[in-house]
Amino acid sequence: MTVSLRQFRFQNGPAAPHLLITGGVHGDEFEPIAAITTLIRSFRTDDSAVQGFRGTVTLVPIVNESAFLRGHRCGEDGKDLARTCPGRADGTITEQTAWALSELIRSADYYVDLHTGGTELSVYPLAGYVMHANEQVLLDQRRMAKAFNLPVIWGTSPHLEGRSLSVARDCNVPAIYCEYLGSATCLAAGIDAYVDGCLNVMAELKMLDRASPLDRVAYVVEDTNPGSGHMQVCNPAPCTGYFHTSLKPGDRIRSGDVMGIVIPLDQTEPKPIIAEQTGIVLVLRTFPRVQQGDSVGVILDV
Repeated sequence: MTVSLRQFRFQNGPAAPHLLITGGVHGDEFEPIAAITTLIRSFRTDDSAVQGFRGTVTLVPIVNESAFLRGHRCGEDGKDLARTCPGRADGTITEQTAWALSELIRSADYYVDLHTGGTELSVYPLAGYVMHANEQVLLDQRRMAKAFNLPVIWGTSPHLEGRSLSVARDCNVPAIYCEYLGSATCLAAGIDAYVDGCLNVMAELKMLDRASPLDRVAYVVEDTNPGSGHMQVCNPAPCTGYFHTSLKPGDRIRSGDVMGIVIPLDQTEPKPIIAEQTGIVLVLRTFPRVQQGDSVGVILDV
């Protein structure tokens, strides 16, 4: 049986433009689910925040139900949905989910994919996009990211495959993804930031009349280096053990500083992880158990 996504569609007036907003691509990321649930209620009740909206908004609070029911990043087949797109209609549960998501992305005019750092990571709030070869798509993505109004805007390599944004890239749908902390929590501030961000994007796309908020963007970084944007490979742990750090997302750090230490299981000498860049801590491991090769964090060069 092919997976069908639970989607909630709202239209007012002409169908275009069509904005797609998704959460729950990973099953352990909760602010996106809560924020999209809030948006669904707002549209259903004709809340003042969305009154008079124009076009079509499709909301999917939990893309990856298999992973969500496990309380895990990945579904029951062990595959990461964000490495599986565009998927297969006749594949495993995650491949089918990726296929259904990809079909939905292709139907949209604009796309916003909401994430967090999940159970093990915390990400300084950001709006990101790929450095698209199509100049108009790239300009639209920059506008959307700025409108979302999180502290960091991050443009990265367009060559990472398997993602929701790589599907959008291939069909020239302007798309951004957003991150807001994580650590297996669901913070009210994150929910509010995501709800506001989505409404801000609607206003930027002329789908909603809404006053411009105070600008909260502090950093804008565009990096076309291969692999930029791949958070799970940076600053790997030198061994398996207990990870300890005194840092938090957003902290300044200099090349040569200690990001943290890993205490091996046999209680031999702790092994430091030394920063190789100067900038801010964009991503930080907050789940103390770490396996050799796992990323303990990402530093954004600003």
